[in-house]
This record gives sequence, structure tokens and C-alpha cells, in this order.
Amino acid sequence: MSTRFEFSFEGKPIAAHEGQSVAAALLEAGERCLRIDEAGNAKGAVCGIGVCWECRCSIDGVPDTRACVTEARQGMIVCRQHGLRPCADP
Repeated sequence: MSTRFEFSFEGKPIAAHEGQSVAAALLEAGERCLRIDEAGNAKGAVCGIGVCWECRCSIDGVPDTRACVTEARQGMIVCRQHGLRPCADP
């Protein structure tokens, strides 16, 4: 049996197990909206393999992290991403 632990999503504890992706744990917990696009539409995991980028969110302060290919870890802090992050100055 795999190890169970929790991480935080929008301040709420989410149960996960060893080897599970962030997106899978969130879907299992009933969380479908992982980000809000530029037009205000809710977006979530679509492909599950990191190709579509629809599941990007902020994980431990790093924006544009794909939740479907990021392994969940004890104590990580996951937040919805709103719109596009600003581009860095060249």
C-alpha cells in the first residue's frame, strides 16, 4: 500500500498518495478548476500527459507548473493561476 499524505490547494488540505500527480489528486478530491484563463474561463486537466498545458498552476510559488506531470509531495502549496503570468524583461 502506498504512503498517504496531504498538500494544500487554495488553502485546503488535499489527500494524495506516493507516485500520484498533483492533477490526479486534485481530480480525486473533486477539484476541477486549476486555473482561470485570460477571459475568465475555468480550466483544468485535459490530456494528462503534459502536452496541452491546460493544468498549469502555481506550485510552491512557481507559476506555469503542469499539475498532470508534477508528482504530489507532502506539504506542497498549490494555487490556481489567474491569466497569463507577466513576461520577464529581456
